[in-house]
Amino acid sequence: MAQADNEWQSITPDHHKSTVPVPEGLDLTVSHPLENAWTMWFDNPLTNTNAQSWAENLKELVTVDTVEDFWGSQHSNTDSAFNNLTKVDQLEPNSNYHFFKKGIRPEWEDPSNANGGKFVIQFPRARSGNTINLFWLNMVLAVIGEQFVEGEVCGTVIAIRRNYFRIALWTKTSQRNESLESIGHNIRELLNLPMHLTMDFIPHESAQIHDKFTL
Repeated sequence: MAQADNEWQSITPDHHKSTVPVPEGLDLTVSHPLENAWTMWFDNPLTNTNAQSWAENLKELVTVDTVEDFWGSQHSNTDSAFNNLTKVDQLEPNSNYHFFKKGIRPEWEDPSNANGGKFVIQFPRARSGNTINLFWLNMVLAVIGEQFVEGEVCGTVIAIRRNYFRIALWTKTSQRNESLESIGHNIRELLNLPMHLTMDFIPHESAQIHDKFTL
């Protein structure tokens, strides 16, 4: 864990923004389209707990459809991208970032999410510290890089709570099968998760809760 801390600190000198260096060798004078466009959302419901107020509080921050949009380069038409967002460990408790395919709202009721579920990893805040920024970055990069089963991923969410951080990957389906299990194994590998951290898959529909499993 200490090694991961040092690695993150070495690439993020700013204490409040997610300043991550553009990958070496990437020519930002040329547009590199992503396979899908992705939208970043933010909410901090505070005392607003009912579904209607939560939906009203959900704010669409930016949509990216090229590598340049994501990194927020000077050649991008996007004025707000990952590099301009507040780092996860600097957000207020109850805040959430949602990063979903364009056209899919980060809500269970969206048709793309209705029959799906989510892989969930919980990170104790006291132990993860600012390394959570690196876990979140790696998840977002895996999503836009289409590192999972094609057409299965809807988006990813990070929830900031007083005592923990929680990263979730939302899928279109919820029935346990080889494809879903491969996504879970890929998450563990791509995020380089510590072995002591468990990962649960939880269907959105409570009627399907018997389909919950742990990897």
